[in-house]
Amino acid sequence: MADNNNLIVYCEFDEGKIADVSLELLTKGRVLANRLGVKLEALVIGDKLDGVEDQIFPYGADTVYKVADPKLFPYTSNPHAAVLIKLFKEINPQICLMGATCIGRDLGPRVSSCLHSGLTADCTALEIGDHTDPKTGKEYHDLLYQIRPAFGGNIVATIVNPECRPQMATVREGVMKKEVYDANHKGEVINLDAAKYTDPADYAVEIIDRHIEKSKVNIKNASIIVAGGYGVGSKENFQLLFDLADTLGAEVGASRAAVDAGFIEHDRQIGQTGVTVRPKLYIACGISGQIQHIAGMQESSIIISINNDPNAPINTIADYVITGDMEEIVPKLIKYYKKNSK
Repeated sequence: MADNNNLIVYCEFDEGKIADVSLELLTKGRVLANRLGVKLEALVIGDKLDGVEDQIFPYGADTVYKVADPKLFPYTSNPHAAVLIKLFKEINPQICLMGATCIGRDLGPRVSSCLHSGLTADCTALEIGDHTDPKTGKEYHDLLYQIRPAFGGNIVATIVNPECRPQMATVREGVMKKEVYDANHKGEVINLDAAKYTDPADYAVEIIDRHIEKSKVNIKNASIIVAGGYGVGSKENFQLLFDLADTLGAEVGASRAAVDAGFIEHDRQIGQTGVTVRPKLYIACGISGQIQHIAGMQESSIIISINNDPNAPINTIADYVITGDMEEIVPKLIKYYKKNSK
């Protein structure tokens, strides 16, 4: 099967802005498209899309497909899926990437099942590489390596899709880095007629009222994070981490084990099943360092591990390791910092 000449990113658009996760995927998509020698394309579906391409072109897109219609906003499953299915049948993209958001998780499987293409959800890395089928010995070149933790995070699996197209993957917000490719980069805008890509029956579901509650916790953009694991021991001990965070001007995060134990709310969970963060400083207290947690914080600039187990896995990626009891060490850190920051 001949491979096609484009990689496409489905861009989520709301409140006049392209979602961060879509810009992160454009950044990664540009790198992959360069590696493959193909075009990077973007698809935006919704209403009031005037000028939306100006947010997309700096991230390296060669083409922006726009499908504008008041009925296409807010998002509903059927019309958006119909647009992707029909368009992909026309342009045969080699790869399609979308965010693992509530929209991407709904849309991706509908499109991939209809096109019989398969989809890898929640990827933590995407690369291009070759593959040899162990049964047939057939060689495939320049496939999308869709990389994600598997079996509860005990291994990292690389998934390939040799035959079917597009190769589809969803990626969580924050996993890929968002970087402007060229502020002056410009490409082609293609306006598509919504009526040609959707059917009146697709609009059977109408959203009468929409309520979105923004998260009150902003650990994704925090430059310092104090994170606690199961080893913190209790909800009361987490208060120590909040005290340290207040002193440092930091946010408090947590591992899944600490959240599951009821020590802290889920909003603060960092890792494969939480948020991915890249702070300047990450202080890990009582965190053993399961692969799922490390996937969410390994790109922190400086990592300090405070743990009473000198062999905790997190210590292997930490820049500084303090071995000892968190209940003794954290108050000393607070006291020292207060004394030296006046």
